[in-house]
Amino acid sequence: MNKTWIVAQREFSSRVKKKTFLLSTILLPLVIFAFYAFMIYFSVQGNDDLKIAVADNANLFNGKLEAKGDVNFSFVTDKDTASLNRQIEKKAFNGYIFIPAGYNVLSADTLSIVYGKTIGVISQERIKSAINKQLEQKRLLAFHITQQQLDSVQNRAKIEFQSVTGKGKGDKSKFAEAVGFISGFLIYIVLFIYGTMVMRGVMEEKVNRIAEVIVSSVKPFQLMMGKITGIGAVGLVQFLIWIILGIITMTIIPLLMQGGDPAAAQNIPGGAGAMATASQNTSALGAVVAGINWALLLPCFLFYFLGGYLLYSSLFAAVGSAVNEDPQDAQSLTLPIIMPIIFGIVIMTKAVNNPFSGLSVFGSLFPLTSPIVMMARIAHGIPDGVTVWELILSMVFLIVGFIGTTWLAGKIYRTGILMYGKKPTWKEMWKWAFRKA
Repeated sequence: MNKTWIVAQREFSSRVKKKTFLLSTILLPLVIFAFYAFMIYFSVQGNDDLKIAVADNANLFNGKLEAKGDVNFSFVTDKDTASLNRQIEKKAFNGYIFIPAGYNVLSADTLSIVYGKTIGVISQERIKSAINKQLEQKRLLAFHITQQQLDSVQNRAKIEFQSVTGKGKGDKSKFAEAVGFISGFLIYIVLFIYGTMVMRGVMEEKVNRIAEVIVSSVKPFQLMMGKITGIGAVGLVQFLIWIILGIITMTIIPLLMQGGDPAAAQNIPGGAGAMATASQNTSALGAVVAGINWALLLPCFLFYFLGGYLLYSSLFAAVGSAVNEDPQDAQSLTLPIIMPIIFGIVIMTKAVNNPFSGLSVFGSLFPLTSPIVMMARIAHGIPDGVTVWELILSMVFLIVGFIGTTWLAGKIYRTGILMYGKKPTWKEMWKWAFRKA
């Protein structure tokens, strides 16, 4: 145990002192933050809206068509199709709708939208939706249905989803889905990044013959566990730093927004109303965030993070010990390890929406997929997303799975780390695992 600890300390200190660790730990959140800042900036400042001219000679829309998303409508008068085509060539509009004077709202005649450059599918649907909504009202009025009757028919009932315990509500469910998806996706990324890091570390030591020197004083199993523990600690430290940076950022941004000049906001059209709406939305979001059982979610995230990492990193270490200098051998051998991780993320996308489906329950109990899938269920809480016995059973299975894969990987590692010149196969590695010492 002492030698395993020494190897883990060496692995941890050697990686933390590298410049790449500082760059990836500090720069990665900044790059992500800058990426989203640029997206928000260009979405606000960008001028990519679609301008659709409407020549409504039948007075079908009464001079009003509601803008949808990036689609804006402008009504023009005394324009024929030739003049509208010239307007498109001059880029005054992206397209136009020409409605002839004799158009009958109750007929099934086609309305054509003429465009200069291709309009995307989403924008096409927005244009169709705006036109159909207006035509629907026009047709109902043509049947002598008053606007008041029309509004009464179109009033939508307020429908709320609530659990039998009275605690879970629709807003919380949406937020829980987002939290579960993000948690599962983070573990998915961890399994790939740090598992591959363990494999490459083992390969480097084997190719450089450093492993031969180390195993002369340390057992191969101790070397493997020390490397896995050290790299796992590096990943844990990185996550803690990212979480702290995230909390600081989430704390500072609202303070900066509240520190703005209220007088300036009053001068902005809709500024006071927007601030009031933003305040209400912030309060509502705070209530939804408080509805998540963080005392359950965070310890479970840590458990499945460590359990998933230890389970998969031992398998990656076994593959790294078997590979010689050819990286293609590693790619072919890691495929059976990567497939359950991919299955896990696929099942997780279903589990966030339906945590009690048969596939979700299986994925959250099966040790190779449970670190990813179970996070999607836990975010909904107990018993809304997972029952107590399922959670305990999943944890027990994961611990048993980790012990089993570590035992298997240790057997392979013991032989593979000193084996050179022979192309590894899973059949050969299986023999190493069950060969009597």
